[in-house]
Amino acid sequence: MKIDKEISHPIHPYHKLKLDYTEIPFNCEGCKEAGIGPRYRCEKCEFDLHKNCAVGPDCITHPFYKKCEFELHYRPPGKVMRYCDACGSDVLGFVYHCKKCGFDLHPCCANLPQVLDDGKHNLYLSLKLSSSCHRCGRKGSGWAYRSECKNYNLHVSCVRQMLLENWQAMYFNVDQDKVREIQTRIPYLKGNVKNYRNGGKSGSKVKKYTQMAGNAVSIVGSAILGDPTALIAAAVNGFISKS
Repeated sequence: MKIDKEISHPIHPYHKLKLDYTEIPFNCEGCKEAGIGPRYRCEKCEFDLHKNCAVGPDCITHPFYKKCEFELHYRPPGKVMRYCDACGSDVLGFVYHCKKCGFDLHPCCANLPQVLDDGKHNLYLSLKLSSSCHRCGRKGSGWAYRSECKNYNLHVSCVRQMLLENWQAMYFNVDQDKVREIQTRIPYLKGNVKNYRNGGKSGSKVKKYTQMAGNAVSIVGSAILGDPTALIAAAVNGFISKS
């Protein structure tokens, strides 16, 4: 699919928006959610849109909701507060909404890949978990990524929460020299992963298992923010290991 390097958009008619790529977290003026990676930006106004928000189709379908047809709205429809059925966060801006069934999806959530590859394992997007999430320990409803071996599982909502917690810690609770050094990279999230299946495993196996889950968190986090590629874990992990 051809991607235009410069576009016009109706919610920012004053200037053209140019496609660029950033590893610095930004706030999307469309869906009002955090972003990283490819975006359309007005440098004059410091106005940013996720690529998915800027050039997404007006109408989509999704394999999880085979009877639904989702239409893009620039504002949440109706008077009732709405939430994204993928990540659970409130809908504050752009949203794909099914009028028939009432489901809502953030544009980036609607475009989450069905399969993510962390370099060693495939992570599969599922509508709900049958095994415990590494973050919250719960099963059940809520979109999630799981490994084919089902040894680790992550709710999309939990990864989003980890991103927020990690950024808050990075920007408010650490030395400002470190903030300046790492602010050009997406946070590495391995330290936030909980292991609910330690059981009788040896320390080395537990460490390896937790690291695998940490890699999964980084991959899923990139996808949630609008960039379904793993840009970052090695560089940031290298910095943290030296801190």
